[in-house]
Amino acid sequence: MTTISSLVVIGLLGGLITGISPCVLPVLPVILLSAGAQGARGDGEDSDVGLASRFHPYLVVSGLVVSFTVFTLLGSTLLSLLHLPQDLIRWVGIVMLALIGLGMMVPRVMEILERPFARFQRFGGSKNPSNGFLLGLVLGAAYVPCAGPVLAAVAVAGATGRIGVDTVALAVSFALGTAIPLLAFALAGRGITERIRAFRTRQRAIRITAGVVMLGLSVALVLDAPAALQRRLPDYTASLQARTDALLHGSSSGACRPGATELGDCGPLPAIDGTVAWLNTPGDQPLTQKDRAGKVTLVDFFAYSCINCQRSVPGIEKLHKTYASSGLQVIGVHSPEYAFEKEVDNVRGGVERLGITYPVAVDSNLTTWTNFNNHYWPAHYLADAKGNVRQTHVGEGGEAATEKLVRELLKQANPNVTLPAPVFSEAGDDAAASSSPRTPETYLGSDRASGFAQGTLNKGQHSFAFPSNLQADTFALDGTWKVEPQSIAPVESAGRLRLSYRGKQVNLVVSGEGDLTWTVNGQTRTTHVSGVPNGMELVRTDEVGSGVLELEASPGLQLYSFTFG
Repeated sequence: MTTISSLVVIGLLGGLITGISPCVLPVLPVILLSAGAQGARGDGEDSDVGLASRFHPYLVVSGLVVSFTVFTLLGSTLLSLLHLPQDLIRWVGIVMLALIGLGMMVPRVMEILERPFARFQRFGGSKNPSNGFLLGLVLGAAYVPCAGPVLAAVAVAGATGRIGVDTVALAVSFALGTAIPLLAFALAGRGITERIRAFRTRQRAIRITAGVVMLGLSVALVLDAPAALQRRLPDYTASLQARTDALLHGSSSGACRPGATELGDCGPLPAIDGTVAWLNTPGDQPLTQKDRAGKVTLVDFFAYSCINCQRSVPGIEKLHKTYASSGLQVIGVHSPEYAFEKEVDNVRGGVERLGITYPVAVDSNLTTWTNFNNHYWPAHYLADAKGNVRQTHVGEGGEAATEKLVRELLKQANPNVTLPAPVFSEAGDDAAASSSPRTPETYLGSDRASGFAQGTLNKGQHSFAFPSNLQADTFALDGTWKVEPQSIAPVESAGRLRLSYRGKQVNLVVSGEGDLTWTVNGQTRTTHVSGVPNGMELVRTDEVGSGVLELEASPGLQLYSFTFG
C-alpha cells in the first residue's frame, strides 16, 4: 500500500509537471502582468513598486492553492448539498475574473471587491493594498488545470465523496507542486517590474493593460478558446505524466497492460450502469444488452473538457464510422473530471462540439468509472463479441494498434465478414507512424475549426486576406467567405484557400455546384463539383513530403475538411 509520504512525493511531482504543461499558458499573461500593475493605485501617478508588489506573487499563488484544493475536494459535494448547478463555481470564477479586470482599470471597483479580503491586503501595507489573494482565488475557480494522473485521482475522490487522509495529502501536495512553477512565473513578472522603468513610470497604462488581459481571458474561457489553443500544442509533458501515473497506480504486465499490441484475456467487461443520461441513442434511451449482444465493443472513457480526450476522440469516431456496419459497437462513457462536467446539458454541448456520433453514457456519478476501476482520461477497453476484455489503452495515440485488434475480433466474431480497408497505418506501430509526420485532419467549419492561421474562425460572413507566411499544418483564407458550423463557402465571388501540409496525400471533403481549381508544386488542375459532400483527392505522391496547396472555389461550393495520407 502506498504510504502517505509516498503520496506526498507523487503529488508534488504531479503538480510540478502540471505547472509546466501547456495548460498554464493562457493564465501566464495574467500572472506576469498583474505583478507589474501593483506599484501604484488610483490615478496612476509615478510611484515605487513598494511592498504590495513584493508580496503580490506569493498572495496570487496562495489564493490559487487554497481555491484549487478546496474546490477540487469539496466543491462538488457542497454544490450537491445546496442543490446548486455543478458548474456554478466555474461561472462565478469567470465573472469575478472579469470584474477584477474591470477593477484594474477602475480603482473604485477594485476597492469594493477587496473589502472582504482586507486581512490579506495588510501584508502589502495599508497604503498600497494588494488584490493578489483574491486574484489567486478567482484563477483557481475559473481556470481548471490539465488533468494529470494525480489530479484525476483527487478529482474522482472529491466527486464521489471518498475523501480520506491519503486524498487530502495528494490534493495539498499536488497544489503545492503546481504552485512552485507558478510562483516562479509570478516572481519573474515582479522581476520585470523592478528592472524596467516603464513599469514604474506608466502605472496607469500597465494597470489598464492587465485589466484588458483579464477581461480577455474571461471571454476566452467562456468561448473555450484555451482548450482550442492546448489542442494545437504538443503535449510535451506526456511521458512525465505517464511515469507519475505508474508510481501512483502501478502498471499491468503482459498482453493486458495498457497499450498492448496483442489480444489478451483480461476478464469480463464490467457493467455500464448508474448513468444519469444517454446521448446519441434512439430517444436517448439506454443501450440494452440485446443492442450489444454479439458485437465487438469498444468502451471509451472521456471528459469533454479534457484536452487529451479532445485529441483522441476523432480517432475513436473514425473507428465507429468505419466498422459500425461490420459489428463494432463503440460506447463513450463521459465520466466528469470537474463539477461543471456533471451537467447533462454541458455534456451534450461538449459531445456535439467534438463531433461524436456514437452512443454516450453520461456517468456523472462515476459509477461505471468505479466498475471498471479506471484511473484515466482518455482510456478505452476493447471487448470481444462474448463480452471479455481483450485490450486496454490509456492516453492519446495507438489508433493503428487498436484498429488492428478490432479487425481481428470482428473476424473472430464473423469469419465471413468483409471489412473495409484500414483507416490508420497498417504498421500498427505509432513510433513508425510518427517517423513519417503528416498533417492532422483539418476541419474548416466554426464548430471544429483546426489549424486556422488567421486566429479564431467564427460563424458568419467574413472577409480575409492571406498572411505573409504560413506555418506547417495550417490554412488561411482570402476573399469573402460564409462560415457555417460544419463548412465554409465563398460569397459572391470565388474565394481562395492556402494550405501548408505534410504527407503523401491530400483529400478534400466538398459539396455543392461549382468549379474547384487547385495548384500544388507548380501544377494547376480544375474540376467541376456537383452533389452531396464527398471526398476528392487533390494530391498524391510516392513519398512523404511537404508543400503548399492553393485552391480557388467558386460560389456554390461548400468546403468541409482536409484529410491527409
